[in-house]
Amino acid sequence: MLLSMTGYGDAREQEGGRLIAVEVRTVNNRYLKVSIRCPDAYSAKEQEIEKLVRNSVARGTVNIALRIDSVSRSGQYHINHDVIQSYWEQLIAITDEMHLSPPAQLTDFLTLPGVIVEDEDGRTDVDAEWPLVQKVLEKALAQLDEFRQREGDSMRQDLVQQCELIAAQLETVAERAPTVIVQYRDKLKDRVTQLLRDTGVSVTDADLIREVSLFADRCDINEEITRMRSHLDQFSECLNQKESAGRKLEFLCQEMFREVNTIGSKSNNVDIAHAVVEMKGCIERLREIVQNVE
Repeated sequence: MLLSMTGYGDAREQEGGRLIAVEVRTVNNRYLKVSIRCPDAYSAKEQEIEKLVRNSVARGTVNIALRIDSVSRSGQYHINHDVIQSYWEQLIAITDEMHLSPPAQLTDFLTLPGVIVEDEDGRTDVDAEWPLVQKVLEKALAQLDEFRQREGDSMRQDLVQQCELIAAQLETVAERAPTVIVQYRDKLKDRVTQLLRDTGVSVTDADLIREVSLFADRCDINEEITRMRSHLDQFSECLNQKESAGRKLEFLCQEMFREVNTIGSKSNNVDIAHAVVEMKGCIERLREIVQNVE
């Protein structure tokens, strides 16, 4: 099973005059990075929120937005004049220093931390409300997981297709590889015969065999072909295993690209060279997809 590192999930619940809404977005990242936006009162719960995320996501950048609104009471918020005054004074100082004009809209400050404050009678016990928040967060994470699985299934189909194309080109290489040495032997024999035709010097079969053997050692790609087949088998196993294995797939892509490069540098055949170009293109496609696999 493959899981995409790109996903989205959201959930909301209303209870006791409070509306809890959670939105989760993920993008690819080599490691796990969790970013949380939540009301100031819930800053102490960020560690517990991150723990829940880590139970669902192993790799990627996770952005969580937790919003809590009151739907039954009004007039329970006010603007903290001291805080907004502090923001304004700092902005004026910066704009004066940089010789810029300050913004005319004070409403731009309303979204800054600490500007909007909840009245005492409207505040909620965070610990009492946490079970509901946790429930909503788990629902959003479950929806995220479903999204990532659907994306992973789509990526898996594409990866399988690219592997099949690579395997087909690899068989072409395996079929053409033995003929390279035979062609070299025949060309070498014809060329030497033409060069020595009027000299009276003859070349023995042993001389040709020795030269062809040296060429065969330099151009032998059997080991590379064997390793490529092994890498493709391992790649297929990773696609079918229970857990997502993005890191291993990345490693296998690197190894396959190395083997194909070696085949290309050793080969001296047009058909093999064409197959190498095709395989490189497929491997590049694999690498692009795998970068988004958890």
